[in-house]
Amino acid sequence: MRFLLAFLLLLSGWAGAAQASDSGARPLRVFVSVLPQKTFVERLGGERVQVEVMVRPGDSPHTYEPTPRQVAALADADLYVAVGGTFEDAWMGRIRSANPHMAIVNTGEGLDLRAMQAHDHDRDEEVAPEGGRHQSKDPHLWTSPPLVGQMAARIRDALIALDPAQGLFYAANYASFTSELEDLDRDIRAQLAGLSDRRFMVFHPSWGYFADTYGLIQVPIEHEGKEPGPKALVALIEQARREQVKVIFVQPQFSRKAAAQVAAAIDGRVEVMDPLAPDYSANLRRVAAVLAGAGSR
Repeated sequence: MRFLLAFLLLLSGWAGAAQASDSGARPLRVFVSVLPQKTFVERLGGERVQVEVMVRPGDSPHTYEPTPRQVAALADADLYVAVGGTFEDAWMGRIRSANPHMAIVNTGEGLDLRAMQAHDHDRDEEVAPEGGRHQSKDPHLWTSPPLVGQMAARIRDALIALDPAQGLFYAANYASFTSELEDLDRDIRAQLAGLSDRRFMVFHPSWGYFADTYGLIQVPIEHEGKEPGPKALVALIEQARREQVKVIFVQPQFSRKAAAQVAAAIDGRVEVMDPLAPDYSANLRRVAAVLAGAGSR
């Protein structure tokens, strides 16, 4: 893998030098749904892409609506990179109509999407009329480095389709990026290998793919943006005590009230962990470090 990466980078450098005279070619204009995707596209596209994010820092994807300015800017975009989660369903009609000629790549297509997890005390309310459970799909695919590698392959292919002259450049960047993802995955596995308490609580269940990848179990507090009622809160506190949960993750986009109540009752702590943080690798390493520290107490 390392030899292949070095070879691709060398070829990419030769190709870039040969095409230096094409300096007038503008970067590809790319829109993405959430900040981590911006990191991925820029890592693959470098100076060949100009990336805009729909969900701005501090906003929640689940309640976000594109602004008129963003919709207007889509008219000049070359590519939209979708996560493939349910929160995009409400936007996609407007996005497509703003620029029918824009390429759209769904990076979640073909991946095994998990159901959006509810805490145990809400599940009886999710039974659909026909007797089955009605659960939306979890869009937070990027919390799993191996899944990001698969998502990145789709982004690479979309960039090459739009800019084939720079194909070696995108291929080399993809090889470098996936090598970094493999290092990240290996580091997290090593950090969590000796963890005995593998359950952690979250206010919003956005770490499910991370948990699945590393043999952990997330226990959600809220469901579909709603805080638990008094009865459910008591049950959550009892569950946390029984399972010796010591850390509760909250996102800056959601209320911390219920999480703080549970943490105070179990002598645990609340940690602000943002799955939408742009510093992808550093963010996931911090998540692993917090869980490793909590599990060793």
